[in-house]
Amino acid sequence: MITFEGKQYDDRHGGPFDRGMADSYYRRRFDPHYFVGGTYNTPRVDRESMTTEELEAYGAGFEYNEDMGDHKDWR
Repeated sequence: MITFEGKQYDDRHGGPFDRGMADSYYRRRFDPHYFVGGTYNTPRVDRESMTTEELEAYGAGFEYNEDMGDHKDWR
């Protein structure tokens, strides 16, 4: 669990918060999604099928990483 802006989020690998952090880290566009289980080896859930809470968690993960300034160095 990670606390961000006073709220706790599940940071499970593949979950919405984790995918938001990963997209920010790799400087990918904001694209809400998550994986049912492990990343890339279980079904992907896209924005259209996400709940309000899942969308919020993805956005929080993206913002959390942006605030931390932790990005992949591609050099």
